[in-house]
Amino acid sequence: MGDRDLKGTSTSMELSVKTKGTRTGNLVAILVLAGASSVAWTAQAQPVTGLYIAGGAGVNFQQNQGIQSVNGVTLSNTTNLQSQAGAVGVLSLGWGFGNGLRAELEGDYRYNGYSKVHFPGSTFTIGGNEQKAGPMVNLLYDFNDVSPVVVPYFGVGVGYQWASEQLNSVSTSANTITTNRSQSQGAFAYQAILGAAFPIASVPGLAITTEFRFLGLAGGRPYTVDGFQVKVGNEFNYGALVGVRYNFGQAPPPPAPIAAPAPMVEPARSYLVFFDWDKADLTDRARQIIHEAASNSTHVQYTRIDVNGYTDTSGTPQYNMGLSVRRAAAVKAELIRDGVPAAAIATQGFGETHLLVPTGAGVREPQNRRVEIIVR
Repeated sequence: MGDRDLKGTSTSMELSVKTKGTRTGNLVAILVLAGASSVAWTAQAQPVTGLYIAGGAGVNFQQNQGIQSVNGVTLSNTTNLQSQAGAVGVLSLGWGFGNGLRAELEGDYRYNGYSKVHFPGSTFTIGGNEQKAGPMVNLLYDFNDVSPVVVPYFGVGVGYQWASEQLNSVSTSANTITTNRSQSQGAFAYQAILGAAFPIASVPGLAITTEFRFLGLAGGRPYTVDGFQVKVGNEFNYGALVGVRYNFGQAPPPPAPIAAPAPMVEPARSYLVFFDWDKADLTDRARQIIHEAASNSTHVQYTRIDVNGYTDTSGTPQYNMGLSVRRAAAVKAELIRDGVPAAAIATQGFGETHLLVPTGAGVREPQNRRVEIIVR
């Protein structure tokens, strides 16, 4: 004989519902949200669109300038005017087309002090300077897809430059000739620009720029120096600049989308049906619990329904194993009567193993005489 209640009364316990996997589902959602919020925004740099203003300043190096002739007499190629490192500043107003192309109108200024004038066989120290200024029209292209933090660009320009020559003195080993001559000549100019912009994420439209510029003045320019007609040749300038650029009306880029949390997995629901000692018959209360389990299973998307039978430790293990199987079969039959498809139900008997209330051998424990219905 199997598990009979000590008082011989029938006992039907209330249903017990367990939720499994709830903590795991919540943990997955928290980790997904935390991971999404920890990723810094690294959107691609926005192209320059519409009106912008830019400026920069730096150092200018003027290549040795050839003196072509004096009073109409052509001089050798080794006759040249040497200059010191000087300064350069530019200011431009431009328009970005949104596809990387930009067009701008620029005004520039360059200053270099004179150092020496070299003739074949002799060198003179001179005092004075050359200043250049004029308008340039530039066409540039930004490589926006290279990096989110730096935008390389390249450009070319044409325009006109006025070169003002100021000569103060000419010194030889014997004496110094003091003079004060200032003349200006204009020439067609052309330039190449290689730069990089570093957008400031906190200020949309603002960028720090670094540039290397080459500026050339074409053709010869004649000057009169103390009665001498001096003609100089092409002039080449190399500038390194740091500046800023501001693109008006640049809207902040949209933030990177936050990854949606993983869908919450519906937790498994568990129902407990209790039996009298040594019985596999269903009480009215047991049928009520089974009916509730069957009804609730229609409201969730389940994969299967497990029906597991158990006994207490009274009786032999072999007998209790069979009793647990009969109890599981009785619950399955009732579920089928309540509309649950038989193919969705899996039954198994565990006998006196997996006790709900741990006891020693031969103990009649009502809560161990049960069938567990798990809706997964």
